[in-house]
Amino acid sequence: MSWTNYHSHCNFCDGSDEAKVYAEAAAEQGMLAYGFSSHVPMPFFCAWSMKAENLAVYAEEIERLKLEYHGRLQIYRSLEIDYIPGLIGPETSFIKEANLDYTIGSIHFVDSFEDGTHWEIDGTSAIFEDGLQKIFAGDIQNAVTRYYDLTRMMVREECPDVIGHIDKIKMQNPDNKYFSEDAEWYKDEVLRTLDVIAGTKAIIEVNTRGLYKKKTTETYPRKWMLTEILKRKIPVMINSDSHHPKEITSEFETTAALLKEVGFETVKSFVDNKWQDFKFDKNGLILPVNA
Repeated sequence: MSWTNYHSHCNFCDGSDEAKVYAEAAAEQGMLAYGFSSHVPMPFFCAWSMKAENLAVYAEEIERLKLEYHGRLQIYRSLEIDYIPGLIGPETSFIKEANLDYTIGSIHFVDSFEDGTHWEIDGTSAIFEDGLQKIFAGDIQNAVTRYYDLTRMMVREECPDVIGHIDKIKMQNPDNKYFSEDAEWYKDEVLRTLDVIAGTKAIIEVNTRGLYKKKTTETYPRKWMLTEILKRKIPVMINSDSHHPKEITSEFETTAALLKEVGFETVKSFVDNKWQDFKFDKNGLILPVNA
């Protein structure tokens, strides 16, 4: 198997096991490369993010694993970085000083409650409903529009290498509970966002976590969005957003088939310390004969 996965979590944040357990699992599967991307330390209490005092230890451990697995598995060090205007983002000084191999930028919080608590949009349904009512007066269109507005702001102002789970907010919308994902206003927000990304070098990840966690029936992003991404020649990559070693390549075969069906011929992977295009099939990346 020649898969790669660059969106993963370990017990430095909300993953289940030590980093070495994931590295060993990836190596045993014959993966080409594996990237650690723990949730960035946040400037406020966040139960699932890395503690700031552990950032240096995290860096040391991933660098140690790079040496330990040299010749067996390429290992890279990143962070999944939340974007909150004026507070944190991929260009925040301590993140730039961390000398990451690549960056993932994601939106997990949309505005805040009156007491200053940031609204987590991918937490429990109760938290989502509470924020929707108290911050947006129950107006789901305004809330979702703000989510995509923040995504565009991140791309324009602090563009990461990889855009994480671009339509993650749909996890709160099973069976179109709040809105139709085929509504014109929703498609307009998505397309506006893709147009902004198309003007950068950012990669959109095709994140499989919604599928294997049964939170969604499609990847992040869904099929019609992938068609629009291809039209705009925006590169994509397959990531699992794994929090457990058994999730490292979950739904990769399904997702590779989907990308082929849409018309993608290559995916991006960070190999030999640089982004490269690789052809692929259901078994993984197709490597050059002399690789």
